[in-house]
Amino acid sequence: MNKIINLLVLLVSAITLSAQTNVLQNNYHRQEISLNGHWNYIVDVYETGYYNYRWQPHDGSENPGAGAFFTNAKPKNKMDLVEYDFDAAPTLLVPGDWNSQEEKLFFYEGSLWYKKSFDIPHYVASKRYYLHFGAVNYRADVYVNGEKLGTHKGGFTPFNYEMTKFVKAKDNFVIVRVDNKRAADEVPTLNTDWWNYGGITRDVSIYELSPTFIEDYSLQMDQENDRLLKGYIRLNGATKANAKVIVSIPELKINKELTCNTEGFISFEIPVKKVDKWSDRNPKLYDLTISSGTDLIKDKIGFRQITTQGADILLNGEKVFLKGICIHEENVMRGGRAYSMEDAKVLLGWAKELGCNFVRLAHYPHNENMARLADEMGILLWEEIPVYWTIDWQNNETYQKAEQQLKEVISRDKNRASVIIWSMANETPQSDERLHFLSKLAQTTRELDDTRLITAALEDHGKADNSNIMVVEDAFADVVDILSFNQYYGWYGGQVDNIKNIRWEIDIDKPMIISEFGAGALQGFHGDSLARWTEDFQDLLYRETLPTLAKIPQLSGITPWILADFRSPRRMLIPYQNGYNRKGLISETGNRKKAFFTLQKFYKELNKK
Repeated sequence: MNKIINLLVLLVSAITLSAQTNVLQNNYHRQEISLNGHWNYIVDVYETGYYNYRWQPHDGSENPGAGAFFTNAKPKNKMDLVEYDFDAAPTLLVPGDWNSQEEKLFFYEGSLWYKKSFDIPHYVASKRYYLHFGAVNYRADVYVNGEKLGTHKGGFTPFNYEMTKFVKAKDNFVIVRVDNKRAADEVPTLNTDWWNYGGITRDVSIYELSPTFIEDYSLQMDQENDRLLKGYIRLNGATKANAKVIVSIPELKINKELTCNTEGFISFEIPVKKVDKWSDRNPKLYDLTISSGTDLIKDKIGFRQITTQGADILLNGEKVFLKGICIHEENVMRGGRAYSMEDAKVLLGWAKELGCNFVRLAHYPHNENMARLADEMGILLWEEIPVYWTIDWQNNETYQKAEQQLKEVISRDKNRASVIIWSMANETPQSDERLHFLSKLAQTTRELDDTRLITAALEDHGKADNSNIMVVEDAFADVVDILSFNQYYGWYGGQVDNIKNIRWEIDIDKPMIISEFGAGALQGFHGDSLARWTEDFQDLLYRETLPTLAKIPQLSGITPWILADFRSPRRMLIPYQNGYNRKGLISETGNRKKAFFTLQKFYKELNKK
């Protein structure tokens, strides 16, 4: 009976996911035609290329006219009026943000049009062609050869469109209108504490697929039975009904033939004798092959169990302490949004140097490179969506945008062993509407993925009658699997020399993560340890805070804020901030601050216990 129930839950989860998204799974290992490189661009402050002078959209009109930028119009004769020319326009590198590439666009928020011409080598009319974007911030309107493929919102998650009927072997062009204006009903909302990098910030690729292909799959270890692998596969195409699929893991001597249902879907279980489990100390990955007809995809997957027991987090049944750090997706030395595997190696390499086995990817889904590399390096990950500070909680459309981003990141990273936590939000003010909003997100997450833990970065505060006693009073704490909260005693209120007297009274039998603490420091600025902005003050706060946090009985991990300084328009104090949040342990020039070595020493001493 339990097996039947488990299969039904898996089936419902997979169908829910498949009904909501068609993002290609594991494009990472598919052969691609890359569209990365130089794209022509036009800055469109007044959105002239999208609206006519009556503020009516060209998009959707039967006769959009030469003024619609997505038509890529050219003058038919010397008197024909066309007031733009992509081919004469300057270029930007894709992937990349426009703010860091062009000085005059440094503060720009608005619409910008990208255009790229392309051919399809070895074009085959019977194949299917998909255009895939790793991420575009924030809204993307995508057109191929003048035909609209679709609109996507969300600056940090992947999306794709089929363009088979619009493309040919040569002389194609793709045009993307990108709009990164902030808005109160979007996710994130108007107010954040990071740079709003605009542009096509991750890879753009064309995928040539079989008429029927493997669109999605999942394969995970059962969270209660380590001798059982559970998964599903979904096909896309005209011949998907009752199609045969083969799942192969040679090292485990698995070569299983499956038959899809009439919808091209199959859920399955595979008993195994013994699996070398993935962990932070043993990042074991197995080669996986899934084939059906003429389509074949490969992946490397680790199998592990992550659960909780009382106040403990258990990785493969053993208690694990999460020695972490928070990271923003920014290449501080180059400046701008991080986008490459090389960027990921720098950031996760710094985390490893620090002694981390855990990283919080804040405050939005990071590049897939991070999870792929973390799988190889044995770094556990917390991933979150940008439900940040004050969201329009009562707006159902806002909720749908948050849920869409959540589903897209779960779809992308559900097979990554390194990802152990999905976070719903960060520092959100309490209300009944907010509780309902976050609880729905948590419910959706559990329906899609029962192999990971749920949390949110909440807030603590001092008791009214004793400010040295900190409490967390948040109804959402009853929903999450892990109680996480940010605390900045000594920086935003309170005195550093009183940190040793602080204690937390939290009567919740759940694991606890201190998801943020820290202080700002300008690298190279030394002086009085009780003077703000000095490395000495930041280091003192770490030396006082770490042993105090270690006394919390339920403590299962910490992720101090933050690995490296990052750009933020909120941080304007000269000469200390200069547009950077200075709470990093590494400067924008790559230099370590004193507190880096203090945290490194703390983690080394934990390893000895």
